[in-house]
This record gives sequence, C-alpha cells and structure tokens, in this order.
Amino acid sequence: MNKRFLDYFENSLKKNWDAPALNDFDSSVAFTYGEMAEKIARMHVLFEQVGLQKGDKVALCGRNSSMWAINFLAVTSYGCVAVAILSDFDTEGIQALVNHSDAKLLLVGPFVWENLKADAMPNLYGILSIETLELLGANQKQFDKGYKAWEESFAAKYPQGFTRDDVKFERFDSDDLMLINYTSGSTGSPKGVMISWRSIDSNIRFAQEKIPNSTEDTLLSMLPMAHMFGLAIEILYQVAGGTRITVLNKTPSPAVLMKALSDVKPYMMLTVPLVIEKIFKAKIFPAIHKPLVRILWHTPGINRLIHKKVYNQLMNAFGGHLRYLIIGGAALNSAVEKCLKTIKFPFSVGYGMTECGPLISYEHWTKFKLRSCGKAVDRVELRIDSEDAQRKVGEILVRGDNVMLGYYKNEEATKATFTVDGWMRTGDLGVIDKNGNLSIRGRSKSMILGPSGQNIYPEEIEGKVNNMPYVIESVVVEREGKLVALVYADTDKIKQEQAYATPEAFLEGTRVHVNRLLPVFCRLSKLELVEKEFEKTPKRSIKRYLYN
Repeated sequence: MNKRFLDYFENSLKKNWDAPALNDFDSSVAFTYGEMAEKIARMHVLFEQVGLQKGDKVALCGRNSSMWAINFLAVTSYGCVAVAILSDFDTEGIQALVNHSDAKLLLVGPFVWENLKADAMPNLYGILSIETLELLGANQKQFDKGYKAWEESFAAKYPQGFTRDDVKFERFDSDDLMLINYTSGSTGSPKGVMISWRSIDSNIRFAQEKIPNSTEDTLLSMLPMAHMFGLAIEILYQVAGGTRITVLNKTPSPAVLMKALSDVKPYMMLTVPLVIEKIFKAKIFPAIHKPLVRILWHTPGINRLIHKKVYNQLMNAFGGHLRYLIIGGAALNSAVEKCLKTIKFPFSVGYGMTECGPLISYEHWTKFKLRSCGKAVDRVELRIDSEDAQRKVGEILVRGDNVMLGYYKNEEATKATFTVDGWMRTGDLGVIDKNGNLSIRGRSKSMILGPSGQNIYPEEIEGKVNNMPYVIESVVVEREGKLVALVYADTDKIKQEQAYATPEAFLEGTRVHVNRLLPVFCRLSKLELVEKEFEKTPKRSIKRYLYN
C-alpha cells in the first residue's frame, strides 16, 4: 500500500509518544510526540465547537515556532485548508491575503497581530493567538460561545484523558485541497498556490523512502514554516519519522546560528548557496588559497590530510553530526561545489518550487553529479522544451503527483502556467543529460538575448563575478544593449587590506579578470557598486525584477 502523510504521522505519534518532538531554541517551550497529539486533539474539539467544517480555510501568520507547526498539523488533520502566510509581508498585504483566501479563522503571532486591524478582515469567524491560543477577536456568537465551552467539551469527549489509543485521523481524498501557500516569489505579486494531499503525500513518501529518519535524529528548523521547503522538509517529513525538531525562532545571526548548530547537532541541514558561499569566503578559501596550501592541495598523499582538515572544519561548523547538506534555491558557486566534492562532504544540490510542494529533483550525495541538481523525484516527470534536451537549453516542464492544483481564484495565471497537454511551466531553463541529471541554466524571464541571437544566462556570469575576491553577491542586467554587473562588495575589507587604491580600481580590475573567463558575447561592459545587499525572497533568492 502506498503510505500517505497521515499514515506516517499517525504511526509516529503512537510509536514515539514519549519522545521529544518540538522545542523552541533557547526557550522552555517543548513538546513530546504525545503532548503534540493531545494539543492537536484539543484543537479539533475547538474547531468542532466554533463551527468550522472540513474544507474551510484557516490562515496562519506568525514567526516560526513549535506552536506554529502544531497548529498547522491540527488544521490539516481536521480537514480544513491551511493558508500559510509569511509574517514578512506588510500589514496591508497580510490582511488582503486573509481576505483573498476566504479564511474563517486566523491564527496569528504576537509580532504580526500588534499591527493588524480585525475590522479589515470582516469575513473571519474569529482570531486566536498562534502561541497561546488566547481569543483575540470573535465576529460570530457561535465562535465566542464555542471557545468558552472548549475545555469542558474536551473533558467530556475524553473523560479518561487523551491517550495514544485515541490518535486516529480521517484520510482525505488525494485530490482534496490541503494547503494554500502564498508566496512573493522572485517575480512580483503574491499568488496562492493550491497544494493537494496527493502532492504532500508524494513528497513525504519520497523523503521517507530515500532518506528515512528516526527519534535518534535531531534537526534545526531555520527556513520559514510558511514557505513550502521549510514546511514540507523541516516539519512534515521530520515528524513523519519521529525526529526531534528544534525551531530557531529568532533572527539567525552568525553567532546565534553557530550556537544553535553546536547545541542541536543536526543530522540534516537545508540551506541556500549564499550561506555556504559566505562560510567558504570567510573561512575556507583564505586558508586553502595560500601558496603552500595550494600546492599541497594537489600533492598525492599529503592532500588527503589537507582535505580531511577542511572537511573537519566545515563539519564542526554544522554541529559535527551532519549526514546530509541539501542546497537549493539557486545555483551553487562552482568553486565551492568543486571543493565540497573534493573533500567528500555529504552535500547535494536539489531543485524544487512551491508549486510542486516542493520537490522536483534530488540525488543522494554519493551519486550527485557536479553542476546538476539531481534527477526527477519519484512520481514526477521532467521534460525540456527544446529540440535536443541534452544539448539545447529549453524551459523545464514538470508533470506528476507533486504538481499543484493551480492558483487560488486566479484562472488566468493557472492557465498560463500549464501547457495544453498538462505539463507545468517552471519558468526555469535547463538541460537533462542521458542519465536523467537536470542542470539549470537560469530563469527564462532573466535570460538576455545577445546581439547575434545568443542566449545569455545572467546567473552563469554572476557565478564568476561572485568568485572574485571581495565580491559578496552580484546581479547582471542589460542596459542599452550592454551587460552591467551590479556588485555588493566587502568595501571595509578592501580598505583594511589596501587591496585597491580606489573603488573604481577594484571594479575595473574585477571586470577585466571576469571577462577573461567569459565568451566574447557575454562579457561585461561595466561593474557598479551597490551600497547594501540585494533584496531577497524568504528563501534567499534575489528579487531580480527590482534591479532590471
């Protein structure tokens, strides 16, 4: 039988009843699997009391926390549709999305709630604190009455107390809507991605079959829970296997992150290239690029000792117990990737998107091919929209169980996203080799057409610019038919090391060096400094549309 998420989850709650499930970092807030099961049962009773029906929408908006995760699991296992809204949206945006989603209940975090106006969301039955479940507002008498009778109703339903034998969830139709995920994406206005139970079931089944986990494993949840990657891979997949999850519920400054990784010692880490590249630029590359070390790096015999030292330094930075480092969201710098492969670090680069809940491609790190992002995950097909998928770049098309139902109340956007024969357009460009390895070349919307019709992929140029000393990140744009790189650099370090006489000298020297590495048709005419880092989406992708 094909296992579904609720099969995994129900079994995990019963099997791991006394095991730690969720805790907030540097906080006394903590739950065992049994305590989580009871919290969910209590929420189900509340939903019944206040008149929520299966299929009703419940919005969640707040910072990451153990209670955010528990409330999401309660909403969906009851049969309501969870509406995940990022707390980073502005007040008016959050209120507009609550209204657009037709939500009847809002579970809201304290930092979000202090700026919201209840009367701007008139269709809500009620509003509850996502952390304490305190009643913050009720627009209906039934909601107020049901809330007040909540504890009494729970005691009446479970007079002997709630036990593991009481854990039982209804299974919903695979094509039923489970979740609406509002995402800003990297190309403009938010859209409500409709994710079915089939998509979540397929994603969690793949993860459990390919990378099984258990109560012996610990994980640091850092990605936004209202984002599909954080929700599916750091929460749902983990509770399905019984992992202990520590939620990083504060801004992950380098000091906080290092302490959290040291305390938690996670078996797996999901991150974006920017985080890994910063570590390499600050710690790894300065050491291995010294003249003597550079020679020893390639000297047979002794190079193994050097590789092992770098491996240990990196492994210790992640807590010392890492078995999987999974990178996604953008292309990884080629020099960083090559170094990770050389030292045999357990990393791989995957590919996914909110619309696929989120997985599209992945490969175990022992089989991962450099410059690729793995192979199509189970129950998903990939196709390249070109005459020669192995050699000619085309748009990546996806079909299968993971693919969304469409965009909520937006038939026009849904229709534009699917081909007439049912393939979903990803908006990304790539090729697939004869073994099924997918390699991404860039976004179709960011591709630049060269003067002689050549396809220029800004991401590939940016990879070379970002490899240059003192460059933190860059965005390549087209201006009057010429390519210009906007560069955010470590100007303090340039001054400290007196590397260049002027900022102009740094920019020109970098431009000349980069152009030596590029074909003539995609060489840069100019580099420009920007004063602050580029604005990013919650998954740390640069909002390119702001800089064109």
